[in-house]
Amino acid sequence: MPRERLTILPPQKPLVGHAAPPGSKSITNRALLLAGLARGTSRLTGALKSDDTRYMAEALRAMGVTVEEPDATTFVVTSSGELTPPAEALFLGNAGTATRFLTAALALGNGRYVVDGDEHMRKRPIKPLVDALQSLGVTIEAPTGCPPVTIDANGRFSKNKVVIDAGLSSQYVSALQMAAACGSQPFEIELAGADIGARGYIDLTLAAMRAFGASVSQPTPSSWLIEPTGYTATDFVIEPDASAATYFWAAEVLTGGGIDLGVANDAFTQPDAKARDVIASFPHLPAVIDGSQMQDAVPTLAVLAAFNETPVRFVGIANLRVKECDRIRALSTGLNNIRQGLATEEGDDLLVAADPALAGEVLPAEIDTFADHRIAMSFALAGLKITGITILDPDCVAKTVPQYWDMLVALGVSYTDVK
Repeated sequence: MPRERLTILPPQKPLVGHAAPPGSKSITNRALLLAGLARGTSRLTGALKSDDTRYMAEALRAMGVTVEEPDATTFVVTSSGELTPPAEALFLGNAGTATRFLTAALALGNGRYVVDGDEHMRKRPIKPLVDALQSLGVTIEAPTGCPPVTIDANGRFSKNKVVIDAGLSSQYVSALQMAAACGSQPFEIELAGADIGARGYIDLTLAAMRAFGASVSQPTPSSWLIEPTGYTATDFVIEPDASAATYFWAAEVLTGGGIDLGVANDAFTQPDAKARDVIASFPHLPAVIDGSQMQDAVPTLAVLAAFNETPVRFVGIANLRVKECDRIRALSTGLNNIRQGLATEEGDDLLVAADPALAGEVLPAEIDTFADHRIAMSFALAGLKITGITILDPDCVAKTVPQYWDMLVALGVSYTDVK
């Protein structure tokens, strides 16, 4: 039975021990799709098993791909290389990666596909990707600019170049890149303008594509040329999730502890790994933090900033308004529930008025997570230092780190919960 709330009891000692982050959600969902588009059998190890990746796996199964799960961190994917139209709409919950990636890939399928999600996903924009696919002659509709998306595909693009606005999300570019390798001719993707959300995720996409046999070059800093190689089944190892690691890096510095993640800090290739050096500077975080290239780490950093020696302004985070929820609003709301005036929204910037004296105080506060896993996990950090922090809908962490609360308990954190 899902828990309604969870109240954290601040540990009275440093958190010490081991906490192994699960596999990267971003890489797992890329690898699942590429394995589904590859002819043959691929073995994905170190994978994340969570709501988001299960939605992707179930969608692939619905389209004729065999996806086996021999253990807790492995997917074995066997495919003909084609995704056949499913009998019903593909339901992808609030999984942005699965929704955007599949929308582009299915545009090169044959037949009708409907990509849909839950009430939260139906508020997340996909119009730039739909517009780009329409410019390629694809019959595709998303009347609200968000899912559901209906695709009537005929197996090809009518042009070999597309210009895409990636200001809202780099996932639009990644989606087109992964699809393009399944086309019939070399395909060029060019950015409309220089803005792109979290460019580092493009590097993750290209690395995964190349592992499955794709050939990609970059003629200019804002364009990519993808050869029509298709994909070859392969064995692929997925690294631990850097976004999940940020919570434990922050818990370590907040409590003066020592948490072994079982992986070297420099072994992460994901963009959020950049947050490690910023976290290490606590309680002297920079006065201005640009979150544009480590977007999923911003909730962690924002809660950590509440205990910093000096105020912190977060910039470059406008894209957070169209994540699983409006994360800027969720962060300011949660921080101000702890103490009014602790956070201020200035346009799309977030200003956190730091106060080290918060540590040790009793400040009963209910944190509305807005069903967003990152809001739940980041505000748990506040509960390590403040008595009375209650997380509503704590089980939303299942989206990416199902064992999060158990991992904290293993490190010495206690809580009370209500089902």
